[in-house]
Amino acid sequence: MSPEPAWQRSSACGGGGNNCLEMRPTTGLIQVRESEAPGTVIATSPARMTAFITHIKAGRRS
Repeated sequence: MSPEPAWQRSSACGGGGNNCLEMRPTTGLIQVRESEAPGTVIATSPARMTAFITHIKAGRRS
């Protein structure tokens, strides 16, 4: 069995503290967690993550 991919921190995290968004790809999904609560992981499809990021970058709030 292959090892899980490493978690990647957001570039906006700054000084490497424990208040960062982390993501990693898994088979068919993207997992997301908060570094302060690494045991809580949510997963979504790549298409939904792309739509979410596009929405945020466009400055939309709803």
